[in-house]
Amino acid sequence: MGGVGRLAALPCGKVSKWIVLALWIVAIAASVGPAGKLTGAQDNDAVSWLPGNAESTEVLKATAQFSSPDEIPAVLVYERDSGITPADQQAVAGHARAYGDLANVDRDVVGPIPSEDGKALQVLVPINAGDGGWEVLGERADDLRGIAEDRPDGLSFHITGPGGFAADSQEAFAGIDGKLLYSAAAVVIVILLLTYRSPVLWLLPLISAGIALFAAQAVVYLLATRADLTVNAQSAGILTVLVFGAGTDYALLLVARYREELRRHQDRHEAMAFALHRAGPAIVASGSTVVAGMLCLLLASMNSTRGLGPVAAVGIVIALLAMLTLLPALLVICGRWVFWPLRPTYGSDDHTETSVWGRIGRKIAIRPRLTWVTTTVLLGVAALGMLTLDANGLSNKESFTGTPDSVIGERVVAAHFPAGAGNPLVVVSNADQAGAVRTAMASTQGIASVAEPQTAGGLAYLEGTLADPADSQAAKDTVDRVRIVVHDVPGADAKAGGGTAIILDTQRASNDDNKVIIPVVLLVVLLILAVLLRSLFAPVLLVATVVLSFGAALGLSALVFKYLLGFEGADPSLPLFVFVFLVALGIDYNIFLMTRVHEEAKTHGTRRGALIGVAATGGVITSAGLVLAGTFAVLATMPVVAFAEIGIAVALGVLLDTIVVRSVLVTALNLDIGRHLWWPSKLAQKRDPEPEVPLQEPQSTLAGS
Repeated sequence: MGGVGRLAALPCGKVSKWIVLALWIVAIAASVGPAGKLTGAQDNDAVSWLPGNAESTEVLKATAQFSSPDEIPAVLVYERDSGITPADQQAVAGHARAYGDLANVDRDVVGPIPSEDGKALQVLVPINAGDGGWEVLGERADDLRGIAEDRPDGLSFHITGPGGFAADSQEAFAGIDGKLLYSAAAVVIVILLLTYRSPVLWLLPLISAGIALFAAQAVVYLLATRADLTVNAQSAGILTVLVFGAGTDYALLLVARYREELRRHQDRHEAMAFALHRAGPAIVASGSTVVAGMLCLLLASMNSTRGLGPVAAVGIVIALLAMLTLLPALLVICGRWVFWPLRPTYGSDDHTETSVWGRIGRKIAIRPRLTWVTTTVLLGVAALGMLTLDANGLSNKESFTGTPDSVIGERVVAAHFPAGAGNPLVVVSNADQAGAVRTAMASTQGIASVAEPQTAGGLAYLEGTLADPADSQAAKDTVDRVRIVVHDVPGADAKAGGGTAIILDTQRASNDDNKVIIPVVLLVVLLILAVLLRSLFAPVLLVATVVLSFGAALGLSALVFKYLLGFEGADPSLPLFVFVFLVALGIDYNIFLMTRVHEEAKTHGTRRGALIGVAATGGVITSAGLVLAGTFAVLATMPVVAFAEIGIAVALGVLLDTIVVRSVLVTALNLDIGRHLWWPSKLAQKRDPEPEVPLQEPQSTLAGS
């Protein structure tokens, strides 16, 4: 093992393997407590999701002296189709007094407010969620429902507005960590059983991934509580999927190479050392690329997007560490029997080149140019589906896959009250100009009314009722008009915020983030590939295939969203998240394949190396893609459209990437371009031996050679 470094041999030494296992046992024992507290450390307040420098964020901070920053208004609406009766009016008035007596209601309850048509009553309850954030809003909503249960027969009741939607969102995310963990584990178990066809082997990658997840959650918890890292339900949920998916991918690559080496080495410790020495650099490069891609999210202006970067990076680093230390130790401790019934014995034949992907590679080699041109055209056509993607934000009713109570309540409010009632446009200005600001607001198209200003600490707080639904495009246009007129009030230093402004600022910040982060991620990936492959041409070509794969995935997903699932639109952050996940994770498969091709090309030439590479890695890349796609597809089971769309798009993209792009398109390009792929390295000067590609049909020649 002279060429094998000490680092590669550490997890698989006859003594050191036990030390590695002991260290991980200590690590998991220390992680259980902090990992269990991660949900409580999440920051799901509005500011944690918003663009940090947006005007709506500044308004949220400025209004803290008028009301608690933890206060979330709930709109309670009562309806009777035949008209509100005196008994209804009396009952709801009693409810309003009871709402005001609740411990979590610090300010006055407003209402009951009758509708002009006399068929509905509205009560505005300012709920103080306290330090619990939106996690406690489900309980607060239950308190309100408990009071409203005592009402006249035939009088319907719904909770909507910011408080109602937040409560329904909290319910949708309730238990997300456990649900995603068990679902992702189930997916991984099934795919590993199908891949390894062993009743035992699947346990080792699963145990390693589970331990990595607990350790990652513990580290993220410590960073959230001691380093001010923003963690919310979105990043915590994606962490679970990412660690299981990416960690299992790395496990599949390592086990596949270990199986090869077991046929070449009698000592399993030596076999694992060589497997780590040869597969380790590709795994490390893959993980490093994902980490670098995720850290690019730190450039985002959206707080929620920026917080996801370090959380995901921590998860990948620990998954990488577990799969390169803990998993090798477990494998050599268990021995060859763990592969039963398909034990790789020393000196046994390697059937790699006669595998399914070996045969596919030889078919591609007959007409490589025709293969990659046809594949490129088909992917380009699929990418045209992006033209149907409406990533301009989701309205409240479009945000859930079902119809929660808050959506029903919003419809009732829109039917009987000004469409924007209960979700006002908020303006904060200098107190001495409050009158002028109010006049300017009231005269703006789209504003139904403006309440009297409240003043405190030299500031004025004004609420304007929107004439259109708060989440509509018309309401967003009104926000822009109001901002123009209040900004023009001399000496007012006025800023406009509120729910609609938050939606608008989020949409614009996400669009800006796309323009900044996507090019940066591509540049980072390009540089990593250039260093790894010692080439300039190959990285450019591979990045181009990644972009094509992303476009096709997003295009097909857009068609699925619109025509199969009936989703009305998409969250503005969807293209960015899908791009980062598909590029950062999809480049893994490029690295798995191309490092093997590069290795084999040194001995056999590029075209022969391409066939060996696809035969050796095609199966493991497909299995890895199925695992990653399956774990991300778990997100599609959530009742939140934004999560479901991320899960579906990434799952579809990963399948497309592994089955079509990586194994067919890239292999065809390798075969057609040959040694020139490695320009300007010395390998580009190494001519392929004759015959360049062994085909089943000797009379065939290579197209484009």
